[in-house]
Amino acid sequence: MNDDDEKLEATQEESESQPEIEEDEKQKEIDDLKRQLKTKTADFYNFRQRTIKERSETRKRAQEETITAILPVLDNLDRALTAGTEDAMSILKGVEMVQRQFMGVLEGLGVSVIKSEGEKFDPSIHDATGTEKTNDPELDGVIIREILKGYRTNDRVLRPAKVIVGKIQ
Repeated sequence: MNDDDEKLEATQEESESQPEIEEDEKQKEIDDLKRQLKTKTADFYNFRQRTIKERSETRKRAQEETITAILPVLDNLDRALTAGTEDAMSILKGVEMVQRQFMGVLEGLGVSVIKSEGEKFDPSIHDATGTEKTNDPELDGVIIREILKGYRTNDRVLRPAKVIVGKIQ
């Protein structure tokens, strides 16, 4: 055998062993990627569970803060009921004070009353429960009477105002 034949044989042996090495490296890379995927999947699952728990706790805290803000109003209602006064005007005055206090608490929570009477009917904030005939064309489509107050926060309606809307004959 000459030198060229030996070189050819050596090159063939190397090329036969290279695919095995490449296959091993590819398999190692696949195994590594699978491990990474499992880790990331577990991390994401844990993140979701933690987020759900945090949201629940935040909701509970907000609810507790709201209840704590309303408790003084309840205390004043209890005082009014146990006062035992027989004077109807003083009872009415006390209830009005409690109502103002309650509205103050709601305003502190970002709640406001929806203006209705005399306003143009807006179906996004008003709920028309009926119509009332009118001869005045300026009252057509205008709220004549409020049946139930509506409330809103800055960005959404909590309860639309129930109203009677004027309708020209």
